[in-house]
Amino acid sequence: MKKILVINGPNINMLGKREPEIYGTETYVDLLEFINKAALEAGLTVCCFQSNYEGAIVDEIQNACGQYDGIIINPAAYTHTSIAIPDALKAVGLPAVEVHLSDLSKREAYRQTSYTTEACRKTIMGKGFEGYKMALQFLQTLF
Repeated sequence: MKKILVINGPNINMLGKREPEIYGTETYVDLLEFINKAALEAGLTVCCFQSNYEGAIVDEIQNACGQYDGIIINPAAYTHTSIAIPDALKAVGLPAVEVHLSDLSKREAYRQTSYTTEACRKTIMGKGFEGYKMALQFLQTLF
């Protein structure tokens, strides 16, 4: 069974509390349950990781090499600020999908740029939790 690493960046652990008008009222625990169920349906195994620290995210990506078959990443605020995260994704060479709960194209101007996109095979945004399921399904088609 193929293994997928799911990485969530800063403040994703605050789902349900943080700006519910944008991110909804479901919690991070709800997201993890959703991802695990979607992975099972897709015939994949997942490991979920969340950090508010850029370096920890980079370390997790680097450690994925040889352990996972693909990566799903919601870099959250680091989408617009980090060069290190896409560099790490490129370095490990695993197929990656960028996911965002909200539609960045309809958000603040500073959220319009994603440094992560060029290191990923696909970007899914504005689909809420369903975006993670879509990312799993996309990766499954690659195997």
